[in-house]
Amino acid sequence: MFEMNRETPIRSSESGTVLVDDTSRRRKRIAIIGAAVIALVAIVLAYMMMGGSEEAAPAAGAQAGGPGGQVPTVTVVVPGRELVSRSIRTTGSLAARVDMPVGVAGEGGMVTSVRVQPGQWVGQGQVLATIDRAVQSQEAAQLAASVQVARADAQLAENELNRAEALVGRGFISKADVDRKRAARDAAAARVRVAQAQLSGSRARIGRLDIRSPSAGLVLERNVEPGQVVSGGTGALFRIAQGGQMELLAQLSEADLASIPVGAPAIVTPVGSAVNFTGRVWQLSPVISETNRQGIARIALSYNEALRPGGFATAEIVAGAQQAPVLPESAIHSDQKGTYVYVINAKNEAERRPVRTGTVTPAGLAVVEGLNGTERVVLRAGGFITAGQKVRPQRQVL
Repeated sequence: MFEMNRETPIRSSESGTVLVDDTSRRRKRIAIIGAAVIALVAIVLAYMMMGGSEEAAPAAGAQAGGPGGQVPTVTVVVPGRELVSRSIRTTGSLAARVDMPVGVAGEGGMVTSVRVQPGQWVGQGQVLATIDRAVQSQEAAQLAASVQVARADAQLAENELNRAEALVGRGFISKADVDRKRAARDAAAARVRVAQAQLSGSRARIGRLDIRSPSAGLVLERNVEPGQVVSGGTGALFRIAQGGQMELLAQLSEADLASIPVGAPAIVTPVGSAVNFTGRVWQLSPVISETNRQGIARIALSYNEALRPGGFATAEIVAGAQQAPVLPESAIHSDQKGTYVYVINAKNEAERRPVRTGTVTPAGLAVVEGLNGTERVVLRAGGFITAGQKVRPQRQVL
């Protein structure tokens, strides 16, 4: 810098006066401007440092917290205790509560008509499909004729027995002949009953050619078409949800399954739907899967067209309720040692208190362990104080 400010004089050969070189003047001007800029930067830095010190004063005072240091003011709350519901969130698949597969009960044959479609409600005993019965109808007609023949034979045997009994007293016929005619009458009556039983069996087999719904409900699947040949080994032709009742097969861990009672209420939300459905746990799995250590809680649901078996849904099961303090998230901290809050004691000193949180509520987190609800808990600025530090508490009502 000293080299920049030095001027080199030049003497004139004619007048002898001393002149200043133009280059030296420009260097001097640049030096003055540079010094002004440096001074301005120094002033700005000093101002920023002073402002930062003022902003850091509360934190510094908070760290000091002792005699001669600034005592920070912190906002505290007394949470009290309120009834908090413990809920468990899970997922599962929807299914019919009672899924009834309907197939061929008889010998089967060719399907002549199908009378229902999936999504249709049916009543108990309603015909779902019919099977061709031409051959069975002819057999039934033959058996009906056999019944008529047997009845005629029985009537003839009865008449012959009556005449024989009238003549036996006159000596025209022996008692042995009467016994034979009585036996013939009884045999004819038995043949009538046999023929009637055969006819009833044939008619029953014909009736089984009508595929009927075993109970009222909602048709879920139709797996048959007219012209198809079916038999007892074909499998289910229809699937029906009894009464249209649905359920959610909720997957739960072993620990959660043990904490849920039968009858616990639940809120079910199908995937892709914004509508919630209420239900209740009606059955808990008696076994736990050895592969994933999970069991199934079956949540009963009333019929709704948005509940489709095979679909996916989420559920929130209310496992119970308890009295517990509720704190905003700003009051709860966590580090490598665990979750904790700061409590202000009678000496207005901050104390670290380990806690265990539970259910998330609209008001905050439920604290299930560590607090009884009467403590003064630091609501905010917990990250700027330390255990044992003196503070000035300012209470706020939640």
